[in-house]
Amino acid sequence: MCIISTKYLLADAQARGYAVPAFNIHNAETIQAILEVCQEMQSPVILAGTPSTFRHIGFNQIYALCESYSQHYQIPLALHLDHHESLADIRTKVLSGGRSAMIDGSHLEFDDNVKLVQSVVDFCHRHDCSVEAELGRLGGVEDDVEVDDEHSLLTDPQQARRFATLTGVDSLAVAIGTAHGLYTNGPNIDFKRLAKIRELVSIPLVLHGASDVPDDLVRRTIELGVCKVNIATELKIAFAAAVKKWFSDNPEGNDPRYYLRAGMDAMKQVVSDKITVCGSDGKLVP
Repeated sequence: MCIISTKYLLADAQARGYAVPAFNIHNAETIQAILEVCQEMQSPVILAGTPSTFRHIGFNQIYALCESYSQHYQIPLALHLDHHESLADIRTKVLSGGRSAMIDGSHLEFDDNVKLVQSVVDFCHRHDCSVEAELGRLGGVEDDVEVDDEHSLLTDPQQARRFATLTGVDSLAVAIGTAHGLYTNGPNIDFKRLAKIRELVSIPLVLHGASDVPDDLVRRTIELGVCKVNIATELKIAFAAAVKKWFSDNPEGNDPRYYLRAGMDAMKQVVSDKITVCGSDGKLVP
């Protein structure tokens, strides 16, 4: 067992018509909770860390933890650099063992986004590291970045085809109406746009902002070609709510082994539900 590139997981998902869930991690407890479920359900998984996660716990430390867990749970793991914005940052982590990176140039003009992604692809592919990029821009809050409705932008299918060809990227995150965080009025997903992108783009497609999206809508995106589904906010909410309840029930409690376990168990239920929605249960490839 080892740390692997996401391209191997997504190739199988694309061939067999399911999606690999990408769960955002924040500490050892969130990693363990996710992997306990993935082992039980025999699901492939992508563990995604944003730049602020790796500022909280260094990449080398998280990598060592994931490598050990991969051996313990007998699951090949993809440790994904989520929403990274610079080649220098990605280079450092890839040279330390990273094999999956998202370079987010979605805030740039098309040509500048292409140039940035090309530079990351050129470097990463020399190290068996897969690259995800984003075209279009999701609203909401992701890590330290907030995008309001005025500045969100749906992915143009023709641009998506050109972008994939010019960059040589391994997977493409598309903006089709989802948003980071929770929804006030519910998502308005443009399925026709997604179908057109799938028609024109052959590489695996990625759905960001899948937290709080009704299950039937997520399943429909998978039917239309999404191979990777990102989940973050719902995991944090479940974990935090369970810890708060534990302290409410145990006001004199102080042992993190107990209150963190409560958070982990609540998080595990979300993980299990999302694996079922993605159809990745039983799809683990040794």
